[in-house]
Amino acid sequence: MKRPVQKAFVLAVGVALMFAAGCGEAQTPSEKKSRLIAAENIELKKQLAQRAREIEGLKSQHAGEIKRQEKKLADCQKQTEDCKKKLQQNIQEKVNDVLAVVMEEITKLRAENKTLKAQIEQLKAKVKD
Repeated sequence: MKRPVQKAFVLAVGVALMFAAGCGEAQTPSEKKSRLIAAENIELKKQLAQRAREIEGLKSQHAGEIKRQEKKLADCQKQTEDCKKKLQQNIQEKVNDVLAVVMEEITKLRAENKTLKAQIEQLKAKVKD
């Protein structure tokens, strides 16, 4: 009699364990992975917000220096523009100076050509005579 009772008890315990194991929600590996990723994302968002607060704090600490550097940058850009304008003016003046000299030289050469042509005509006339 002892043996059938033991068998029945073992069988009942086994069925109970299988039933208990089947009742719990079994998570698939993808669900576990999704939960881990979600938890990690939440933690990363918290860290990102903390870094943003740190950056804002640094900006407010260095606001005066940032403004000074921005003013220096604006001054440098203005100086650069002024230098470009002066350079352009100097180039234009040099071109105009060279052009004036060239035009003067061309005028002299034309006058000299006219004189030489006249002399050639006189020499041709003498040779014919």
